[in-house]
Parts: sequence; C-alpha cells; structure tokens
Amino acid sequence: MTPDFRLPLVLVLMSVTADSTLAASPILPITPFNQARQIGSAFYGDPPDATHPWSVHDRNRPQPKVIETTGAVAIAPPSDAVVLFDGHDLSAWNLERPKPGKQWIVRDGCMECMPGAGALVTREPLTDCQLHIEWAAPTETTKNGQGRGNSGIFLMGTTEIQVLDNYRNPSYPDGMAGAVYGVSPPLVNALRPPGEFNSYDIVFRRPLYRDGTEIDPGYFTVFCNGVLIQDHTPLEGGGGHKKRSQPKPFPEAAPLKLQDHGDVVRFRNIWYRPLPPRAAEGGTNGALDPTASARLRQDIAAAIREDSATLTNDPLVECQRLLESLVYSHDDPALEKARTLATAYVASVENLPREKREPHKHRTLELRNAFRYLEQHGRIEPDIPPKPRLEAIVEEMQWDPKKK
Repeated sequence: MTPDFRLPLVLVLMSVTADSTLAASPILPITPFNQARQIGSAFYGDPPDATHPWSVHDRNRPQPKVIETTGAVAIAPPSDAVVLFDGHDLSAWNLERPKPGKQWIVRDGCMECMPGAGALVTREPLTDCQLHIEWAAPTETTKNGQGRGNSGIFLMGTTEIQVLDNYRNPSYPDGMAGAVYGVSPPLVNALRPPGEFNSYDIVFRRPLYRDGTEIDPGYFTVFCNGVLIQDHTPLEGGGGHKKRSQPKPFPEAAPLKLQDHGDVVRFRNIWYRPLPPRAAEGGTNGALDPTASARLRQDIAAAIREDSATLTNDPLVECQRLLESLVYSHDDPALEKARTLATAYVASVENLPREKREPHKHRTLELRNAFRYLEQHGRIEPDIPPKPRLEAIVEEMQWDPKKK
C-alpha cells in the first residue's frame, strides 16, 4: 500500500532562530513535502525494500509528534545499580582511541564531550541492562539537522540511541533524538530546549542466537523525560548510518559508548542495572523449554522435601510441605510419607468428641483442600486415602464455607 502523505504533521519549523541557515529561505506553508525538502538529500540511505516502506534516513517519513514535558526525570541510582558517572570523575571511563591533549572534561557536575577527543567508553563491559542517563545539548549553535547537539549512546558499542538537539529542529526521523538510529524513529519528540537536560531511561536486550539461529531479536524500550518513545522496538541487527542492518549475533558483553560527533554535549547521572537472563538463555521467568522446565521443577520439589525434613516437630506441617512438593514433581516416597502423616492426623480428629473438634477446623480444611488441589490437577489418583475420610469430617462438622 502506498503511504498516505496527507496525514497531518506537527509544525516543527516554527520559530527558527535568527542564526539558522534557513532564516533567509522563503517562509512556506508547512506540508510534509516542503518540510521534507529541507531535510537533506532524498538519495542518501538504503532504499525501501519488501518489509520497509521507508528508506534508511528517509526525509519523507513523518516527523514524530512534538509534545511538551517538564524536563529530565532525575532518578537516583537504586541500591543494585552500577554508577558510571556521579558528577565527580571519569574513573569508570576510558577514551576509545586516546589522543594527546584531547580528553572529555568534568565541570559543574557534568561530563562534557570535547570535540576531537573521540568516543568515551566504559572500562567494564555491559550486557542486557536498564540504563539511566541525562544529557543536554549546547545552547549556542549555527547548525541545523544532524549538525546540532549531536552525540549518541551506543549499547554494547553497537546499537545507537540518538542524542540530538531536535527542539524545533527537524531531521530525518530515524536519526532524531531517541531514535534507534537507522531503524526506528521515536514515537514522539519530548525534548526540552537546548541547554536544558533531558533524561533517557533505556531497557536494552541484546539479540539471542542458538546454533546460528535467532531465537530473540533483541529490543529497546526507551523513555525520554518520562515519556515512552521506543516501545519494545526490535533491533533489526542494530542499525547504522545509511545502510540497512541485518540481524546478527551480538557479543555476550561490551562497553557502553558515548559518541563524540563534534558538539559539546553534556551528560550527568549515569547508572545502569544488569538485567536477569531471559528464559531462552537460562532465566526462570517466562515460558521455558520442556527440558529446562522439568529440571527446574525437580529442583524446586527437592528443596521443598528437604525443608519438610526440618518440620518433624509438627507432623501436619511436614505433611503439607510433602504434598506441596508433588505440585512440582511426583515422588513415590514423598507421597507415601504424606499419606501416612495425613492418615494419622485424620484418625486423631476422628477420635475426638464432636465438641472438641472445632479447634482443628482450619488445619483440617487446609489438608482437605491440598488433597483436592492435587487430585484436580492430576498429581494424585482420585479419592486417594485419606481424602474420603477428610471429606467426611468436613461434611459432618459442616465446615465447608461454600455450603453455608
């Protein structure tokens, strides 16, 4: 289907500054087409293909909607975070390619990119993570488009979340601030004016491969100033400049990189939290493969049975834990011991006069319900002893709350 370029776009070229290179241009009504003509060349990035209706860096792609925010969300590092910059020094960083007399500097609690110093990289490698970072573009510039407040945050040194002053400064959408560069524009433009700080909160998951086959494409979720701008966006190989990337494995871990693109961009309050592994790489959340699931259930059951052995001072609690272990994995000795303990408990209640059974109501119902649950879910045979006797006690005493 041919894209409908008649869709309304935000008028982002209003209030162009006096030093703008566009200031001398005729003021035209803003339409998608004349706006696009002011954003670089139409013959720049890889062209559309079977699954991408837009070129890489397509100037005809709709500009993200502009929204207002109150600025950076300054979140203090949580207790499990690794602090990369707290406003004091660059001890967690190295220059990617050191040059004599060239260095990023720390000033007023911020690290500043000194043009020509090159990229800054973390000393330690990162992998899947939650990353918080705050940045501000310079207040003075004579440039537009990609030449204004340009930097970038490269997760694992490979995939870029763009840093760019796009406040009233359009550029090709997949290269705007908050874009997965060359892959996906931000959902909205939530930036503050140059000189004011913006915040990115990034959730990064690298692609996963097994035996050369992709099992998880990896993705970004990004908030800018508290506003969602990337929604579980697949990496599509990582993106890049002009060329459409192809899916590929990433390293297990690699440094985080901040780009030197020739602008004095400032950064502050940088920290990250390593994320637990996904199910596909041995994690325990989500759908596991059957072999991994069976192994984990056996381990859980064994731990519960081990715990039950410490509860011999209360045979009914020991019995309940043994029955609980059967939820995860069947074990004949555990079932037989639970039946023996339950039978003894039932006999002790049956032997009491009716008027002395009331204190045992709660525990009897708990035990009856455990047998019911296991039977309902196929963990034990129907009406396995002593379940019928438990049901009879509950019926006789009229303890079943559903029948009142």
